[in-house]
Amino acid sequence: MASLDSSTTKAMSEFQRYLSAERQLSNHTVRNYLFELERVGNLLLPTSLPQADRQQLQAVIAKLHRQGLSPKSLALSLSALKQFYRFLIAQGELNQNPAALINAPKQAKTLPKNMDVDAVSHLLSIDGDDPLTLRDKALMELFYSSGLRLAELAQLNCHDIEFAAKQVKVLGKGDKHRIVPIGNQALAAIRQWLACRHQLPNVGADEALFTSQQGKRLSHRSIQARINKWGQSQGLSVKVHPHKLRHSFATHMLEASQDLRAVQELLGHENLSTTQIYTSLDFQHLAKVYDGAHPRAKRRK
Repeated sequence: MASLDSSTTKAMSEFQRYLSAERQLSNHTVRNYLFELERVGNLLLPTSLPQADRQQLQAVIAKLHRQGLSPKSLALSLSALKQFYRFLIAQGELNQNPAALINAPKQAKTLPKNMDVDAVSHLLSIDGDDPLTLRDKALMELFYSSGLRLAELAQLNCHDIEFAAKQVKVLGKGDKHRIVPIGNQALAAIRQWLACRHQLPNVGADEALFTSQQGKRLSHRSIQARINKWGQSQGLSVKVHPHKLRHSFATHMLEASQDLRAVQELLGHENLSTTQIYTSLDFQHLAKVYDGAHPRAKRRK
């Protein structure tokens, strides 16, 4: 803190004691906060950090952004600033927080790596005819077959599966229903599970499609744990979870069909832009498809 003015150095020292003694944050977290405050404070000079206003802080954040600081790092800088000024307000040094209304640039959405078709096939080639194995195989087959969200699969009831029509009725986000096809292998796995579902000790008349040994609807955490367990036991090199199976479904469907709109409907996305981000499609790809397909889109050469 040698290059900072005395009022900033004093305030940061008091803030450090507050974070360590009262908040009991880890040394690593405290160091990160102080580093961010020092970085911003040096760019504010000759203005003191405690005396900076919103416009000055915004200018510094914009400068850091232009210098290539990532949105994640900028968010950390703003978090440190906001907590620092909240501390000064609590100490009676300030009346308002100049960083309160400043937002960091949006962070790019990180997408899970999907598994290739061979990896999914290996995951689903599990052996065993006990009820729990058949239940787990059925739910994993259904995840991959229909691209369901974790919450959607967990709340399914037995009557939601329409075997004759080869489809499932799903209650998605916003309490909106949609109908999603089910593949033959998933249907066969669900039939096998339902045939032995009654063998679990406490399963009664509960209408839940997937139940625990206690006869209750299988929880989100239990579903995640069981899928991860099978990923490990099958020797896969990546951690397997419901969203990875959903993402793999979307990617494989898109690669095979090139029909973004259909994948949007299957996933239950409200907006096409969500599907575009979810499947890692870039605008150039969409523009190429548009230019090649739309009657009024063809450009003169």
